[in-house]
Amino acid sequence: MPLLYTIGKLTVAPALRLAFRPHVEGLEHIPATGGAIFAGNHLSVADELLLGTVVPRHLAFWAKSEYFKGTGVKGVFSKFVLTGLGAIPVERAGGRAALSAFDAAIPVLKAGDLVAVYPEGTRSPDGRLYRGRTGAARLAVAAGVPIIPVGVTGTDKAQPIGTRVPRPGRAEITIRFGKPLDFTGRSDDRTSLREMTDEMMAEIQKLTGQEYVPRYAPKRAEPPAEPTA
Repeated sequence: MPLLYTIGKLTVAPALRLAFRPHVEGLEHIPATGGAIFAGNHLSVADELLLGTVVPRHLAFWAKSEYFKGTGVKGVFSKFVLTGLGAIPVERAGGRAALSAFDAAIPVLKAGDLVAVYPEGTRSPDGRLYRGRTGAARLAVAAGVPIIPVGVTGTDKAQPIGTRVPRPGRAEITIRFGKPLDFTGRSDDRTSLREMTDEMMAEIQKLTGQEYVPRYAPKRAEPPAEPTA
């Protein structure tokens, strides 16, 4: 576990648990050793903060590559913190640049670490669960590790979209971990990845009880998509 992450687990994590008092279920589904992917719904920026607080092992999150390239005091500090926490940089340009995040995550998983991803690709604009993108399934097949579905509720009220700082006491927060999904031996063709992703999203929905929208989440500037019949 990176030193800075260890320091955070001993100092920041207890304070956050005391402040937000998240209800946690299914910790027994988190393997004591070995790599795994945590795939969860995404309601708020607070999701990552609280997930890292309750998972007992080191959890590597993906972060925008811009945070690693900043200049000045703020940029240097951001790079220092993210590197110290073991974050994985993600290029948002698309194409081969975007795939670098997967290339970086595979050795992390094969080395026995944990990686957190949000298959919806963005925060839900209306609290519903949107169609998952296939990246998590592709990563699981490539690295040969299980996917642990995660369902989080209440964080959208503790820190709504547009709010800079989460506020304790505004909602009851629950974090549920489901049974690991083992996709060992499954094909990585488009059809198979889609099937695995849909299975994964169904398990996440069971944990959250959210209404499911069979479309990708819209950008924040667009109105939420209506479910199809």
